[in-house]
Amino acid sequence: MASPIVLWMSVAGIVVLALGFFTAARDVASARGLDKLIALAFVFYAAPLAVFGAEHLTDAADIVQLIPTWMFARLFWAYFVGVALIAAGLALSLKKFLQLTGWLLALMFFLFVVMMHVPGALAQSGDRFVWAVAFRDLSFGAGALALAGAMMPRPNPDRQNTPIIIARVVIGATMIFYGIENFLHATYAPGVPLKKLTPPWVPLPHFWAYFTGVLLVLAGLAILLNRYTRDAAVLAGFWIVLLTVLLYVPILAMSRGTGPLVVGLNYVFDTLLYGGELLLLAMATSPNWRLGRLSP
Repeated sequence: MASPIVLWMSVAGIVVLALGFFTAARDVASARGLDKLIALAFVFYAAPLAVFGAEHLTDAADIVQLIPTWMFARLFWAYFVGVALIAAGLALSLKKFLQLTGWLLALMFFLFVVMMHVPGALAQSGDRFVWAVAFRDLSFGAGALALAGAMMPRPNPDRQNTPIIIARVVIGATMIFYGIENFLHATYAPGVPLKKLTPPWVPLPHFWAYFTGVLLVLAGLAILLNRYTRDAAVLAGFWIVLLTVLLYVPILAMSRGTGPLVVGLNYVFDTLLYGGELLLLAMATSPNWRLGRLSP
């Protein structure tokens, strides 16, 4: 029998993925080329939110340890964030309240960075993984900001969209940082540079790390300089989603026991959320998409 944590994280992910694929089916069918991937941005961004929300609700005793001690009612905030994440995942998978959801998610992730990750990174400045997590949540927030910006009606097409510009700069800079980290530490699993070592059964492990590093640096530079932003974001997003399916899902499948399974689920959906974030930026910067829908 699966533990409640593993069970409800899995159920949340499967349900929201199913809802998202159903909702996106029409756009995927009518899209052409890279737009088929962009049509799945909401699916890949929504499902991880629901999974992490379920983790907050079923493992609040551990989650509360991450909340700053100076905050009041820490257990309440663990549950509150869990409910908020599930609500956001459902809203995105059903494509409802998209602008509001984008603004609130961006605020939440940026508060995580300011209140938890930056103080932690400054206290452990020599730990590269702490900085990677700080940039990860900053980038997740930028993806939500790109979503919010994409949902803003623009009577004047020539007027610049400030939320999308901020999202583009943050995401591009983070990609360059992650790309360099992948290149410098090729024994670690590629993608978001965390503590997972590449398993010995993976063929040519250094090649995949170097390839991911080069791709992220080049795509990040293109996004940062606002050159071929949509194509760079969608290709990098596709590669990250592919890594999720081909590397992190098998790692999860080989895990045994509650602890390794929870860690495996976190790696799968962390990476998928990163891929979804990049596809959201591609949608926000694509002339073929307006207010989250494919233009006729």
